[in-house]
Amino acid sequence: MARISGVDLPKEKRVDIALSYIYGVGRPLASKIVAEAQIDPSTRVKNLTEAEINKISTIITQDGVKVEGDLRRELQQNVRRLIDISSYRGFRHRRNLPCRGQRTKTNARTRRGRRKTVGAIRAEKPAAAKPAAAAPAK
Repeated sequence: MARISGVDLPKEKRVDIALSYIYGVGRPLASKIVAEAQIDPSTRVKNLTEAEINKISTIITQDGVKVEGDLRRELQQNVRRLIDISSYRGFRHRRNLPCRGQRTKTNARTRRGRRKTVGAIRAEKPAAAKPAAAAPAK
């Protein structure tokens, strides 16, 4: 099994498709990496040699492509910086709302979660208002 940048690539996929399973590597970058490594893109991952796998991983590290943990950390730091400087986008991130100008009155369910109905349900009347039952006679 080919393991590149800490990710196990699926064996049955083509190399150019399987490389896109790495976080930070999309289809265009995967095609560029395969071309630079001089590997046939239609080759299946299970048919790659150790030398070809090493070639791919060295290309990823040498080109300075941020992948997996480094990229996730950088994105998290960017969001944290926006929150720390109290920018509008940081405020929207902190409140878990869309921060690119989308409407929130009707949509944005992915960010906001399930609907919570407000004000439509009436409370029951208190039980003290009911008349008391007649006491049994002795």
